[in-house]
Amino acid sequence: MEDQTLTKCFTYFSMVGIFDPDTISQMLELEPEDSSKIGDIGITGIKFESADWNYGYCYDYDVDVDEQMRKTIAPLMSKIDILKKIKKSYDVDFYLEVVPTVVYGESTPCLAPSLEVMKFCCDTQTKLDIDLYVDIPDSIYANIKSNW
Repeated sequence: MEDQTLTKCFTYFSMVGIFDPDTISQMLELEPEDSSKIGDIGITGIKFESADWNYGYCYDYDVDVDEQMRKTIAPLMSKIDILKKIKKSYDVDFYLEVVPTVVYGESTPCLAPSLEVMKFCCDTQTKLDIDLYVDIPDSIYANIKSNW
């Protein structure tokens, strides 16, 4: 039977700071799924004051989101020394992004990272960033709003 859940989550690794994304790609020998350079113009028309380099998007939702986090960082596990060198050489922050969209009335995902994921984050000074979205049906939202 196919899973009918509407709750979703994706994860990815992100670098933000003062650097050239092409240099990072060469150092890591990995191509990002997306990146931007300082001075690029975003979709809102604002010029970026920092660069970003995003890698390892995982859309394979599992209620245990740790599995997605592991898939995202798996190619980076052998590159911890390079990530440390990047961190030391550039003004950069690393993030393990977790972006769940929870649908009202459905079970919530488990957002607890394993010790392996936490060790990677500690070793590379990667911050865990959870951007949580909640999808509430209009009829329920109207009822909640009227009781405020």
